[in-house]
Amino acid sequence: MSDSDERELLSVAREAAEAAAAELRRRFGGPAQGVRSKSTATDLVSDADVAAEYAIRRVLASRRPGDGILGEEGGITAGTGTAPAGGGLRWVVDPLDGTINYLFGIPAFAVSVACEDESGAVAGVVLDPIREERFEATRSGPPRMNGVAIEPSGREDIATAMVATGFAYDSAVRARQGAVVARLLPRVRDIRRVGSAAMDLCWCACGRYDAYYERGLNPWDVAAGTLIAERAGLQVRELAAADAVPAGVVVAPEAFMAELYDLVE
Repeated sequence: MSDSDERELLSVAREAAEAAAAELRRRFGGPAQGVRSKSTATDLVSDADVAAEYAIRRVLASRRPGDGILGEEGGITAGTGTAPAGGGLRWVVDPLDGTINYLFGIPAFAVSVACEDESGAVAGVVLDPIREERFEATRSGPPRMNGVAIEPSGREDIATAMVATGFAYDSAVRARQGAVVARLLPRVRDIRRVGSAAMDLCWCACGRYDAYYERGLNPWDVAAGTLIAERAGLQVRELAAADAVPAGVVVAPEAFMAELYDLVE
């Protein structure tokens, strides 16, 4: 795929993310509508999630009608070909990453839109509607925030690293995750839990965090963010599912990736 093709897909991702962000801004801070639970009583979705995803799908139907879509709320929509394994393209979208924050009036949430082919993500955008920060990257281009190149912190010592994480909705998994945090906390500067995997990844890419790990993620949570983190020069490694805990991801500089991975695995 050429650089111009990647840039065209990135422009579509921008347009789709902006359309979703407009829906979220319009509803944020008002009475929550259509709130219901999904996997557990604490895993919620609202009319805002649905409206934001519809806005993304409307843009993609207009700009890329032949591509497939995998969305958190709308599931899979097949394109005219098999995407991405059969050589086509698929859009992986999270219209509102940080739904709980959104419903509680906490201004920390994002829209995530990525386009992938059979080799992985080609272009990705993570948009923070409140701060109006747009993180983006293509497979061959530099990561940027609002058009300005970004880079990670460059930290080499895990003892002074600010590490982000998140927790599953299942209480049994949370108990296991709590044990990992207890093991990690004395070994790092501090730990943060903001509540949006997409934002965590981008904040690593721009140096606000030094590293990030989390289990129980879905493709739409990380498709755009991991591309942005990788293009910033960070390492991305998978955490395998084990001992009744789901798979996950670790993002860190090469200097202490191995040490962090061993601590959270």
